Amino acid sequence: MNIVNVYEFLESTNDVAVAIRLVLATLFGSLVGWERVVKRHSAGIKTFALVSLGSAVATALNIYLALLPNLNADVSRIPAGVVSGIGFVGAGTILVTGRKQIKGLTTAASLWVTSCMGMALGGGYLTIGIVCFLLIMISNIILMRFGKAVEENSKYMSVYIEVRKEGGASNLSKWLSDQHFEVSSMTKSKEKTLQPSDAALIVDIDFDKNRSHKVVLRMLNELEFVSYVEEI
Repeated sequence: MNIVNVYEFLESTNDVAVAIRLVLATLFGSLVGWERVVKRHSAGIKTFALVSLGSAVATALNIYLALLPNLNADVSRIPAGVVSGIGFVGAGTILVTGRKQIKGLTTAASLWVTSCMGMALGGGYLTIGIVCFLLIMISNIILMRFGKAVEENSKYMSVYIEVRKEGGASNLSKWLSDQHFEVSSMTKSKEKTLQPSDAALIVDIDFDKNRSHKVVLRMLNELEFVSYVEEI
């Protein structure tokens, strides 16, 4: 049996072929989850593996029902339910912090597209399922690093900063003006500060040119009236 025959067998509705595809869906899902665990995100290996496996099983079941004689099954109903259902699961991973940070969007999107990958594998669309897996990994590893590199040197920056309550905000405004940084907004945050004598601010800064955000953070951190600063 050559590789073409093996591939055609794996795409068939044979029970053994379906079982192998379920194993592949679980494996690929766990690898996507592993990448999330490495970056310390909420949904991990088990969550992604189960989402991918469940989607694959649901799609395989849908095809099985559609092939049964004298049973008019709607082949689009189960996949549609999977897509909408995973949307609710992904929404649970999204968190808006007191610093106006939105966390979990990438994990939610990864869960959703992993379910689509599982449906492709469960339905026997092997090539698309494998390509989808590879593209998920490329997006989460390579494109994310590229995106961070672009953001690190952009002309726009948002920072969470804790300054002294007495004169800290005015001193910060003066320092930013002296550096020729334009402040598009400066709002008080409700976050609890590390020191009770400090006030928390969220500042949006526009630069005149591309600047290293790490350098700007280091400059801010060296100011005597600043206790804590981080980019958001």
